[in-house]
Amino acid sequence: MAEIYLVRHGQASLGSHNYDQLSANGIQQAQWLGQYFRQQQLSFDHVISGTLSRHRQTVQGIAQGLQQPIECVEELIGINEFDFQQISHRFVEHHPEQALNKEASPRDFFRLLKKALYAWSENDFDHGDLESWQQFNQRVSDALTHVKRQHHGKKVLMVSSGGVIASMVAQTLNAGAASVIELNLQTKNTGLSQFIFNRKHLRLSSFNNTPHLDAPERKQQRTFA
Repeated sequence: MAEIYLVRHGQASLGSHNYDQLSANGIQQAQWLGQYFRQQQLSFDHVISGTLSRHRQTVQGIAQGLQQPIECVEELIGINEFDFQQISHRFVEHHPEQALNKEASPRDFFRLLKKALYAWSENDFDHGDLESWQQFNQRVSDALTHVKRQHHGKKVLMVSSGGVIASMVAQTLNAGAASVIELNLQTKNTGLSQFIFNRKHLRLSSFNNTPHLDAPERKQQRTFA
């Protein structure tokens, strides 16, 4: 059976100078996921990653947990996350009343991001040279088409980001922009979604599971950034 095991990257470094690095907790999450795959005796015919550092580092952490190297990773720029920082920045430029102060919490940031994503999806502001909402979802669709055509019959591990995962799920279910945004904000770090596919069709089997974080002593390690 052809399957995609779609993983959101481990916790990144929100609030730091460089978001695109896994935190210590993010590395641990990825290693635990690899351990879970090993315990379940899961092996993969092909591995696909986005090109961002947090994607690559998550693949490395999974490999460490599997206790085996993951070689020949195919990198697809089409499954990179949209530039949420610039989208939020452009949104605030057009809606300065939404600007956050220095004491803003992560919760405040996610509220702002949600507003910015809705505005982006509705072309509510000039996003300049940033990709449009339509362009983002089209490249995700193109990436899925590539996987279905090139890797049918295989068990594929794919590591990407929350927005891409939400777009894939929504496209599979024929859901709209609001669903993409709401699903995006719910995706857990190293959350696991599964799809069954062939050359023409993709079907969702499960969404956003974290079996490697279900133990009571690990629940505090669940994150969303």
